[in-house]
Amino acid sequence: MPRKAGRSAEDTRRALLDAAGAAVRARGVSASLDDIARQAGVSKGGLLHHFASKDELVRALAEDLLAGFRADVTAAVDPADTGPGALTRAYVRVCVEFARDDVAVREIQPLISHLSTIPEVAEIARADARRWRDDLRGDGLPDHITALVAAAADGISAAPDWSTPLDDSALRGLEAVLLALTTDTRLWDHLDVVPGR
Repeated sequence: MPRKAGRSAEDTRRALLDAAGAAVRARGVSASLDDIARQAGVSKGGLLHHFASKDELVRALAEDLLAGFRADVTAAVDPADTGPGALTRAYVRVCVEFARDDVAVREIQPLISHLSTIPEVAEIARADARRWRDDLRGDGLPDHITALVAAAADGISAAPDWSTPLDDSALRGLEAVLLALTTDTRLWDHLDVVPGR
């Protein structure tokens, strides 16, 4: 099947990543390159022109998901927010917004579940988590506050997978608490509880 007329190489690559995401969501990591190519509207040879193997395509899909989250957080940083914790607050807002988005939860969570079964993808995710840890640590908040807020935000974004989804009122309340933890310096010492100290 020839490339669709007028579609750029970048558009074709995007279509392939989107098709791979849909195929993996529906059939798991056993989804075939033929299915992915057909869904993207390209030949299998066209797919292999952009991604030399299924492993490369799956790796690119995982990297694309992680880069998309990073771009969302970067875009959510308030330019007027110049105090410590601006990146952490953006991280919280994006995680909470994700939990509010039923479509994103239905599409992304199963995809992440399937991809995380692949050891190479799991290592890519661990490297990305280390990068986030370093970026958030450099955001000017005490380490214990950063760790608490980021872990809670991650939990909020994963909650629809493991429990009854939180309603909007509960999400707003949790978001307000986490944002307050990044700005109310009175809480920082109070929450610095280290066993044995």
